[in-house]
Amino acid sequence: MGCPGEQAEAAADVLITADLRGIDSHGVARLSGYVHLWESGRVKVDPDLRVIHETPSTAAVDGDGGLGLVVAPAAMKMAIEKAEKSGTGWVAVKNSNHFGIAGYYAMMALENDMVGISMTNASALVAPTFSVERMLGTNPIAVAVPAGRQPPFVADFATTPAAYGKVEIQMRKGEDIPLGWIQDVDGNPTSDAFAAKKGGAMLPLGSDREHGSHKGYCLGAIVDIFSAVFSGANYGPWVPPFLSYLPPADDAVGEGVGHFFGAIRIDAFRPADAFKLHMDQWIERFRKTKPVAGQERVLIPGDPERELHRARIEQGIPLLDAVVADLRSVGEKFNIEF
Repeated sequence: MGCPGEQAEAAADVLITADLRGIDSHGVARLSGYVHLWESGRVKVDPDLRVIHETPSTAAVDGDGGLGLVVAPAAMKMAIEKAEKSGTGWVAVKNSNHFGIAGYYAMMALENDMVGISMTNASALVAPTFSVERMLGTNPIAVAVPAGRQPPFVADFATTPAAYGKVEIQMRKGEDIPLGWIQDVDGNPTSDAFAAKKGGAMLPLGSDREHGSHKGYCLGAIVDIFSAVFSGANYGPWVPPFLSYLPPADDAVGEGVGHFFGAIRIDAFRPADAFKLHMDQWIERFRKTKPVAGQERVLIPGDPERELHRARIEQGIPLLDAVVADLRSVGEKFNIEF
């Protein structure tokens, strides 16, 4: 599309990392979506990122309408650099786009003996508790914590029962979704994967009030505020849609999609070796937790993704037929052999 080589490689790395970690909804399956955004004039391929407000430990960044896959790595790198000098670094971003998996950016901090935090708002698909109106995105949160002998703790989750990309996978397969993911246009539970396209809405984490959906609603709202109200991005129902054929709101309250990144130097609190020793102990003790009948073991956040990464590095990444067709189409468009 015209991205500078280094930026194109960075963007590709985010997508491939998602596929390797088993987050197929955010890997190369998204590539055609980014191309469509570019074709509709909603993405710049060589953005001029600017710091618009700054303190020693914080910054607000204007992503200049660039690919989130390009803007986000640069912003997280800035948070890490600030943490190196000040102990912690916090960067809020406006005027960006969909950035792939949140975990990628949180994990960038691990190599620097830092805890990484990453979140982003997204186009409104989620109804607040007791509502039929879509007001929030799936708004993920990721936290990566280094350990010593043990692999790092990596939590990466949407503030909904499932990421919308998983709903898209079920649509591609022509299969139903579990009850509790989506409500229909009248607010009733449904297993129809296409319900959101028919005027329904995704539900917050918890699914309904009795099962704690108000807590998922709170988490999604926190992500929205940190990502957009801090940075000057759009929030709530004004966040631009990922789908290129849906136009952004005419009455925008900010610029583009918003992200929020944090890096925390371990030795800002205690010696890194002591911290890692206790993280190892924390992880090892939780691994020894007695599992319920029928389960082999208790998992640590990041285990399933790490195991899939190991397997897919050796065996390859499986692709749905619909994704293969998308990739063929993109290849033909740019005269690239599939």
